[in-house]
Amino acid sequence: MTNELRGVLTALSTPFAQDETLDVETLKLIVDRSIDGGVDGVVAAGSTGEVGALSSEERLLLIETVIKQANGRVPVIANTGATSTAEAIRLSQAAEKLGADVLMLVTPYYEPLTLEETVIYIKDVARSVTLPVMLYNIPAVTGVNLGPATVRALAEEVPNIKYIKDSSANWEQALQLIHHHSDVIGTFIGWDVYLYSALVEGAAGVMAGTANVVPKEIVEVSRSISDGDLQGALEQWKKVYPVIDALLSVPFIPAVKAGLTLQGIPAGSPRRPTADLGTEDLARVKDALSALYQTVG
Repeated sequence: MTNELRGVLTALSTPFAQDETLDVETLKLIVDRSIDGGVDGVVAAGSTGEVGALSSEERLLLIETVIKQANGRVPVIANTGATSTAEAIRLSQAAEKLGADVLMLVTPYYEPLTLEETVIYIKDVARSVTLPVMLYNIPAVTGVNLGPATVRALAEEVPNIKYIKDSSANWEQALQLIHHHSDVIGTFIGWDVYLYSALVEGAAGVMAGTANVVPKEIVEVSRSISDGDLQGALEQWKKVYPVIDALLSVPFIPAVKAGLTLQGIPAGSPRRPTADLGTEDLARVKDALSALYQTVG
């Protein structure tokens, strides 16, 4: 297959004002930061975007804002999965009308489903739209793993299922998707520490929440790999990896917001009950960023 969507996708952070309403103006700055950093696409209402804390109408406002701000500069991927088939269809059809380029379909969470129930949900929602669909496999949240054989069967049966974001953190499974199933589906790895390895192995791309904070540096790694400069890419990766490691070693959503704020983008606090980083965790993120920019500066 020919993958139209490739490279580095930023799983956008969702900024809130002090009263916890969506901060639209800061969201625009966050979108621009990633695009200016060279990313190949942006993702609205994903896990890094605190989708579980958003109402359905907030999700659509978020998606609409990102689409308008991106203004065709890069593709916009909208996460429209929900806990019910009817709601996922409603969100998917609305996002399609708003102008999203790809729909990302997280499978239902909270109430555990069987694999059969999950597959039926995916087929029903994907068939309700004409846009390309990206499966979102995150079994730690959903309780159901979409294994390579299931993913292939879905891609072969439903023509607009084109991609998968695999956040299983199962490297063996990721390699199977990349090496055995790239003829029918493009694999995006959604576990940031595997970024370098995934791109070297031939993944269609990566979806990274850390790209909110260090988009330019991650893109440099990706482009060096695309150019065949694996040694140069590895050197760049070694520079940015400590920041990625720091962000992932503390509570991630507040860490991304802290990283943005430290670089002049007032991303605010996570929506309660998620708390801001504690003093020690914040210092860890700040120190990692300081070390990176001393290195590249």
